[in-house]
Amino acid sequence: MTSSELWTRATADRYDAEEAEMSSAAVLGPTLDFLAELAGDGRALEFAIGTGRVGVPLRERGVPVAGIELSRHMAAVLRRKVDEATLPVAVGDMATTVVPGGFTLVYLVYNTITNLLTQNEQVECFRNAARHLLPGGRFVIELGVPPLRFLPPGQVAVPFDVSEQHLGFDTFDLVEQILVSHHFTRDGDDGHYRRDSSRHRYAWPAELDLMARIAGLELERRVADWAGSPFTQDSGKHVSVWRKPA
Repeated sequence: MTSSELWTRATADRYDAEEAEMSSAAVLGPTLDFLAELAGDGRALEFAIGTGRVGVPLRERGVPVAGIELSRHMAAVLRRKVDEATLPVAVGDMATTVVPGGFTLVYLVYNTITNLLTQNEQVECFRNAARHLLPGGRFVIELGVPPLRFLPPGQVAVPFDVSEQHLGFDTFDLVEQILVSHHFTRDGDDGHYRRDSSRHRYAWPAELDLMARIAGLELERRVADWAGSPFTQDSGKHVSVWRKPA
């Protein structure tokens, strides 16, 4: 069992349209370059593959890709793009689901490890990555740095998007390390907004490094983005690479 909230059919059906910017060449190009280089001549496994935003174009680049996805509805959208023989997907949670074979790369993008709402499950996610990796293989996570520096005393909310079509802000439970992401999305031109929210367990880079050590993985590098910019105290996110010893 997993604490992750399950994506519905309605959410899955509109996901690609709402994340069109994240599927643009400007965003995906550096991501695919980074991942393809790490995969080398081996196979890649994407945890929480979703609708295949990254996995499908990575497969088109010639990297054999498999996926694990908790939501059958998200997996069904992916299946409209590519068949099971080309890109197999196991429906299950990324902390415990096992797929056949060994991989040179396991990756988890776009903050998705935070869908696991307990520290224990996040640790098990690292262990599951290590379980699938061949010796010398890498586990990659893309994750935002918790924006707690923006919280003055007494404030619990931080906006992350204020635009014509969307208002988004996160609220924080600092004791449980839980954030709730709130979205108000404009539907059409009638002035109505759809409200959605989702819970996440945020984690610091150092905490992830400890999870990796528990799983027998070693930090290889940490950068601020897929282009490889240096990670600093002002970076809003990180792309971290852990290696399974040969």
